[in-house]
Amino acid sequence: MDPTINSLTIPPTLPHTHTVVFLHGRGDSPANFAFSLTLSPDARGLSLAQAFPSLRWVFPAPEPAKPGERTCQWFDIWNVADFADREHLQAPGLRASVARVRRILEAEAAALAGRWDRLVLAGISQGSAVGTHVLLNLDAPRLAAFLSFSARMPFPGRSLADTRAVLAGLDRVPAHDDVLRNTPVLLEHCVDDPLVLVRHGRTLRDTLAGFGADVTWSEYPDGGHWFNSPAGMEEAAVFLERVLGIRWATDAGVKSEAGSAVRGSSDAMDLD
Repeated sequence: MDPTINSLTIPPTLPHTHTVVFLHGRGDSPANFAFSLTLSPDARGLSLAQAFPSLRWVFPAPEPAKPGERTCQWFDIWNVADFADREHLQAPGLRASVARVRRILEAEAAALAGRWDRLVLAGISQGSAVGTHVLLNLDAPRLAAFLSFSARMPFPGRSLADTRAVLAGLDRVPAHDDVLRNTPVLLEHCVDDPLVLVRHGRTLRDTLAGFGADVTWSEYPDGGHWFNSPAGMEEAAVFLERVLGIRWATDAGVKSEAGSAVRGSSDAMDLD
């Protein structure tokens, strides 16, 4: 099955240089998340897509919900107030979602002539939890960046090998840690997040750093279980500008054009 089915794609408005695969949180959808992202601008009033018009944006969806399920989610959680409660129930869905996102990344890398170093993986909340385990289980030399917002580390407190073993049965698990050591990582968390407490974000930070990742960590006093805007989005834009080696947009014309694409122009957005 085509892993990009149900993905929302926003094409670049300038010649294509990089692609961002951005995973939404539990209970969200690609279309709603892409729109909501435009409502969290940086200090200049630009969303990330508007700030980088040469980037292609891909917003994947999880596998379709099972009959009777109402919540769109990447994997099951028994107790959202205590992620460790029956933690093993998270593994099957997490494994399937990691495999799905890896296939999407492979397709996007192929579209970039095999340039994995031009791919950005990003996620918020449960989407970032999936993205973290993708990063741990990706057989690639590096990505351009990994961006994580309001996130935690599923199955914390393990070695890299033991963390990979949690997703037993996942194919093509690397024996090396190249992608971890060579991919710049930005983690942002709001201290007042009521759903994924900031201490869980700090655990994610310490875990990835312990595995050898180059982690930039930022806490913000407010923003809840979401992006901090404008300061947090400004930092994300500065981070992307640095690691991608491209300048962000500043003129109103680019802002207007990118904004129109995000709002859903039929020839600029493809909801498969």
